[in-house]
Order: sequence, then C-alpha cells, then structure tokens
Amino acid sequence: MELKTFRNIKPQAISLSRASLIRKEYLAGREALPLVLKPQVGDLDLSHWINSNLSFLESSLLQHGGILFRDFDLDEVPKFEQIARIFAPELMGYLDQHTPRTKVTNSVYTSTEYPADHQVPFHSENSKNHTWPMKIWFFCLQPAARGGETPIADNRKVFHLLDPQIRARFISRKVMYARNFGEGVGLSWQTAFQTSDKTVVEDYCRQYRMEFIWKDENRLRLRHVAQAIAVHPITGDTVWFNQAHLFHVSGLAPAVRESLRDLFHEDDLPSNAYYGDGSKIEDSIIEEIRQTYLHAAVTFPWQANDLLMLDNMLVAHGRAPFAGTRKLVVAMAQPFSDQENGTASPPSN
Repeated sequence: MELKTFRNIKPQAISLSRASLIRKEYLAGREALPLVLKPQVGDLDLSHWINSNLSFLESSLLQHGGILFRDFDLDEVPKFEQIARIFAPELMGYLDQHTPRTKVTNSVYTSTEYPADHQVPFHSENSKNHTWPMKIWFFCLQPAARGGETPIADNRKVFHLLDPQIRARFISRKVMYARNFGEGVGLSWQTAFQTSDKTVVEDYCRQYRMEFIWKDENRLRLRHVAQAIAVHPITGDTVWFNQAHLFHVSGLAPAVRESLRDLFHEDDLPSNAYYGDGSKIEDSIIEEIRQTYLHAAVTFPWQANDLLMLDNMLVAHGRAPFAGTRKLVVAMAQPFSDQENGTASPPSN
C-alpha cells in the first residue's frame, strides 16, 4: 500500500465505539420502536459516548422514532439533564400546561401528576399548539410497583391506520380546542401559565393565535384552531398530530362527564375539542382515533435509570395507571412552529 493511500485512511473510531461499547437491541416482539441501547462495559461514560456518536443517534432517532437507553450509570436528575443538553443545549420551559406537574430544575419537570388511577391518553407534547418541541426525554428514577408504563405509538402508523374519510375530514377542518380556567375544576390560569400577570397570558395568546376572553377577574376562556396533521421537517413523513381525543369531553369517565354537564354549560366545560369550524366531533370518531392509537401502541415496563428519547413529532406517548410510588422526570427541546413547516397538506388518502 502506498504511503499516500495509507495517510488518507480515516480512523473508524465512532463505528468501533458503537460496536465494542454499545449493544443494539429491540424489545421482545418489536423490530422498530424503540431502538434499545445497552452498555457492553461496566464503566462506560454515556455522556462521552453520546458526544462521539451524535450523528448515529440523530439518524437512528429519525429512523425509529425513539431510543431507550437502558442499564447505564444514570441515577440522578443532573446526569439526565446533562445528557439531554448534549442533544440540545437550550432546553424548553413548560408554559401553557394542561396537566399538573412540578419544576425540578429550570428545564426539568416531573411527569404528569394526575392521580395514580388516571390514564393519560396518547399525545405528542404540545401538538395542540402551533409550536411544539421536536425532542422529548423521559427519565425513570423509580418505576411503579405495578403499571405506570409510558406507552408509545408511531404517529406515522396512526395516520396510515386511520380511516381515510376521518383523515380527510380533519385535514380540511383541523381542530379547535376550548378551555376554561378558574371554574373550580382543573388548573387555574396562574398555574397553567406560571404567572399571575394577565398581560403575560394575553401576550402568549396573541403570539400563539389564541382567542382569549376574561369572563371576570379570575375566569379565562381560550379557543384556538390548530393542525390535525403535520409533515416532519426532516423525514418528510406525514404524521397524525393533534390532541382532539385527549381534550374531547367523551374521554372523561361517564359519571364525571355527566357531573360536569350538570354543573356547566358546554361553553364553560374545563376543556373540549371541536372541528376547526366549531362543529362537534362525533363521539364515535373520537373512539376510533383512540382505538387506532391502541392498535399502534408499544408498551414496556420501566426499569430504574431508563432514559427514553423520542422524536416528539414521530412518536406519541401516554401514561398507564399505576400502584405504588412512581418517579419520572421530563425534558423538552428544539421548538418548532407550523409556520416553519411549509410543506403542503398531503392528500387525504
């Protein structure tokens, strides 16, 4: 071999690192979502390895939609936050909350703090809005004694599984979200927007194209129309991307739903979803959407120190009911707006 040729050979350090230090797996019975990465050596510095393999990880995330880091030396929130910041140095805050949660650090939050017997439906974070995070991370500090899984579903698959007529209806009409704060049920607007300054809320609403009405000093009504589907800016994949089934009143337990309807006029319900023109979405349509998510669902039990990274546009997540103590924290990053997503709506079929 000539010396010139030898000098032009580039070391394959990254490839060797992946092959010798990390093992790629899939969950039993699954070959796509999520990709599971495990260490093959006991003293592996995950932060260093990620820094050396960012290109591989980013391309794997786009391909699979989610990566589960399992059996690594991760046992505290600062390590989790450090890893998230390798992918995205600027993490997002959590404004416009729909569920109760607690700030752990400036950019890390507890997962939804609904009662343990409550199921959180599938959703992609902030898919109800015009701006959302492209990446979201979940870190398990303590798995529940029973249940408490975070089921995930590929939004590409959900889109293709849905009845074409349902897709067409939502593509053309979009989704309207209606929320009322200060009615004694659900979050207060101060909690949801993490401020007691009304002008901050009003500025936020104007920025994100929300209609707002102060019904009195502490009662706020919001309405806005957002996308039903979206096109991923990198992969070009069309995804089902909204929270109609989560906000729709039919998602409540029958007794709770009837109780709220006895207490409130429909316009004053804590939350609801409509077609973008304000007409009612049929309960049967919402149920079909829920069943489609379940058909696409991937569920696995959490293990302590698991770290799950999702492409928030490609993959939705939820939460199963649980027993015992469950501690998960969440971080988000890379805000993206539908105004940046200039790709035209795809055909309905």
